Amino acid sequence: MSTATTTSPTSRGTASQAKVRISARATVLLLLVLVAGTLSIAPMRAYSDARERVAELEDRARSLDARNDRLESRIARLYDPVHLEWIARACLGLVERGEIAFVTVPEEGAKPSVADC
Repeated sequence: MSTATTTSPTSRGTASQAKVRISARATVLLLLVLVAGTLSIAPMRAYSDARERVAELEDRARSLDARNDRLESRIARLYDPVHLEWIARACLGLVERGEIAFVTVPEEGAKPSVADC
């Protein structure tokens, strides 16, 4: 005994042709969400760019603070009489009265270097 299943033409067509109905309220809400999303792109990009700029400026401020610290340290050393005497002797070749100055000649091709002159 075999049983045959018959389907009616109306039940077969409704499963594949299901319509999605969107109400007018849902359409307006969807449009408002899309417009708000589109309009929020530019401010978000500007906010992101501003954060990057702030980070760059903070890095630069830190490097300038470090440089200022080094320069202030150098200024403090320039007020030290011992350091000033060293600069006068090493960089300018000055000697005290009664001292004999000796100049060393570097080897050929070698450049004399004094670090802090």
